[in-house]
Amino acid sequence: MYRSWAYIPEVEQSAKVPQWVADLPTSTTGAANSVLAYGAGRSYGDSCINTDGKLIDTQQLRHFISFDVDTGVVTAEPGVTLDQLLRLTVPKGWFLSVTPGTSYATLGGALANDVHGKNHHCKGTFGHHVKQFKLLRTDGQELVCSENENPDMFKATIGGMGLTGIITQITISLQAIKSANMTVSTQPFVGLFEYLKLSKISNQQDQYSVAWIDCMSGDMEGFKGLFYSANHAKTGELAYDEAQSSLSAPSIIPSYLLNKYSVTAFNKLYYAKNKGNKSGINQGYHSFFYPLDKVANWNNIYGKKGFYQCQFILPLDQNEVFDQVFTKIRQSGMGSFLTVLKEFGVYESAGMLSFPRPGICLAMDFSNRGNSTMKLLKDIEHLVINAGGSIYPAKDKLMSAESFRHCYPALDDFKRYVDPGISSNYWRRVSG
Repeated sequence: MYRSWAYIPEVEQSAKVPQWVADLPTSTTGAANSVLAYGAGRSYGDSCINTDGKLIDTQQLRHFISFDVDTGVVTAEPGVTLDQLLRLTVPKGWFLSVTPGTSYATLGGALANDVHGKNHHCKGTFGHHVKQFKLLRTDGQELVCSENENPDMFKATIGGMGLTGIITQITISLQAIKSANMTVSTQPFVGLFEYLKLSKISNQQDQYSVAWIDCMSGDMEGFKGLFYSANHAKTGELAYDEAQSSLSAPSIIPSYLLNKYSVTAFNKLYYAKNKGNKSGINQGYHSFFYPLDKVANWNNIYGKKGFYQCQFILPLDQNEVFDQVFTKIRQSGMGSFLTVLKEFGVYESAGMLSFPRPGICLAMDFSNRGNSTMKLLKDIEHLVINAGGSIYPAKDKLMSAESFRHCYPALDDFKRYVDPGISSNYWRRVSG
């Protein structure tokens, strides 16, 4: 069964599983015969699904080509996961320059979605650290893409959701580290304005920062949150930090168990347990960057109907819209089990359809309650678009074609680089 991480849509999807790059298909044209590269299936939305065609499962394309231990430049195939890469590079003193919230994403998926992390203010996105990649078009043409060679295709493919071709090889630059540990601080706060003060201070001294918030606890000036900031430790062992899951969510959990009462209770408990000021605490990098990786199949928590994630960014001068969003959530009777807040820096987008831009990013998970959940998300979409914000394609299942065009004004330019033999459910919905 090939599906998105959020289980929506849960569809029967045929796939080809090449063992080597030479096995990848070419000469594919037309929507009915279209293909789409599929990595680890960690995208939450329908950008990784292609029910009108076939998927190309790239997870067996996981060979390393080269690793320069002096410069931190590594070249690998697209099916290599971030965890597999770190297993190789951390003992040599190198770490990902930008990493998302799971180590199980593949390099191909990280490039195709131009993923961001907790250090956008100083490192930008994953795409800013891609030096070069090889791209196989379905007409059989293979392109080498970089800032200097095929630069337009380079920019279209970064954040291009796999629509420009099949990535066969990626070269990225890593950052040097002296320890596998992180030095982490925790500070409680109340309201968005207090968060922004903490973020401003942290941005000047910390490479990483992120906030957990309880969106059910109050309005923009009153919600409770925990601000986490961190840097790579200056001393310590350079040992791979095992990502092995210590817990596993059962496959059958009634979705009704996740409701506003259980979410409110969990949020209060989590805040009470972690609200004390903690400074300079050492912990392994997996605990800081990938806490959910400790729970295998954590997406099962939302039940068989799955869940929706709503992730968007708003300009800094539109802070009052957060208050309107939280009001909508409380009025709906639904709550977000996991709500994360992050301020993005001023980095120019690495790709034509890259999501990050200056502003405040909010990510929320909602258990699927059918029409009521979809209505809430469409209401939030309306607020975000009217405020000049943007919605993250890798997490989206509902955005309209009109909203997509508002979020990504480079759409028409991007269409010139789309491979005619590649498509996805998402692309058919938002491209018009």
